[in-house]
Amino acid sequence: MRNQHYWVAVGGLLLIGAPAAHAADNGQFSLSTGANYTSGKYGTDTTTDIWSVPFTAEYQNDRWTMKLTVPYISISGAGNVIPGVGQVVNSNPHGRGRGLGHTVVTGGGTTTTTTSGSASGLGDVVASAGYEVYHSADHSFGLDLTGKIKFGTADENKGLGTGKDDYGLSVDTYKVMGDWTAFGGVGWMKYGSSQYIRLKNGANANVGMDYRFSRNDDFGAYYYYRQKIASNGGPQSELTAYWNHRLGGGWRLQSYVLGGFANGSPDYGVGASVKYSF
Repeated sequence: MRNQHYWVAVGGLLLIGAPAAHAADNGQFSLSTGANYTSGKYGTDTTTDIWSVPFTAEYQNDRWTMKLTVPYISISGAGNVIPGVGQVVNSNPHGRGRGLGHTVVTGGGTTTTTTSGSASGLGDVVASAGYEVYHSADHSFGLDLTGKIKFGTADENKGLGTGKDDYGLSVDTYKVMGDWTAFGGVGWMKYGSSQYIRLKNGANANVGMDYRFSRNDDFGAYYYYRQKIASNGGPQSELTAYWNHRLGGGWRLQSYVLGGFANGSPDYGVGASVKYSF
């Protein structure tokens, strides 16, 4: 059976606001939803605000954790900023803020403008499957392997996504030391490129600490880094602090705040969620 502190923390990495539950050996289902808000310039002259409301279904048994997340996204800002990616070279003539092929004639020819706009709709659906490769006899140490697919379901013409699938693999570990749990991991993502948006594959890493303040409360923080994946973008570098509260009866609440330190990340973000396990 997996360590509770670790999965509270790593749940925030996979989906802020949906920490994994302490599963029974015969399996456990859970449903969660919440609201997340981020704001930043991402290296542009325009502030981009993004709201997301994810709906997540999860199944966990002694060693397996499987998740499916379907998000609703609302974005307002630069047309060359893509949620989850940051600033990109976006040559889509129908992109957010450009109308239907809005162009400008210059001395050197016809170019597509990069303007601001708003859009909302279905985001990228994400499916993941994690397997606990190893755990110690007392469950104070463990190692996990997780595969993830981000389906390109978000509308690329609205600037809600790239319109292409991404594939990822990560290795995560944890170590329990009384009420403290240290955790971290490394991963790699193969990012899909379209005719309008070209992305490079990139590695990512995280490290953090969780503290069990009481029987029902955990506090923690972690740092996340991802390599630069767009030619005009930047790496992701951000610090997140969270609070997880168990209400009883299978209910949990989580809230978080984050600060970004690179152009691939928002300047700041906040969010909260509720989860029910049965």
